Amino acid sequence: MTSKTITVKLKKSTIAHNDKQKACVRGLGLRKTGSSKTLENTPAVRGMIKKVIHLLEISE
Repeated sequence: MTSKTITVKLKKSTIAHNDKQKACVRGLGLRKTGSSKTLENTPAVRGMIKKVIHLLEISE
């Protein structure tokens, strides 16, 4: 069974990326490079992570 929370950290900037990817990062609650957030492990959150996984560092 998966854990109930996921910690995501923004490791790359969103400057050179499109608006949809920027919106996903903001939707995850991340602002600046290096910021991190602990989120519930839901299908909606995992879908947003999947869209911008190349910008994030993930730990459960």
